Amino acid sequence: QVQLVESGGGLVQAGGSLRLSCAASGSIFSSNSMGWYRQAPGKQRELVSAIASGGGSPHYADSVKGRFTITRDNAKNTVYLEMNSLKPEDTAVYYCNSVPYDMDSWGKGTLVTVSS
Repeated sequence: QVQLVESGGGLVQAGGSLRLSCAASGSIFSSNSMGWYRQAPGKQRELVSAIASGGGSPHYADSVKGRFTITRDNAKNTVYLEMNSLKPEDTAVYYCNSVPYDMDSWGKGTLVTVSS
């Protein structure tokens, strides 16, 4: 199993920016596509962004396209999510995981709260 530790969340005003980081421990990181997922209270967890193993082919959910940017640094076993022009509806706990996700690898996530 791979351990994933998310960080970088916090409280930000609408229109602001945050950069999330996901540090991975495991031998499979560089071999897998990685993604950022989020779960708002009372809602299902959803994939918001993904990136291929080599760092290309970024994918974004329609709700965040044009505002979020996903990158990865395989040498550091780290995936990043830069979030700009944040909206209150972006408020959620953000998680990273492989794509498709590994059920046993979910971390604790990092909370992003966007105030209006």
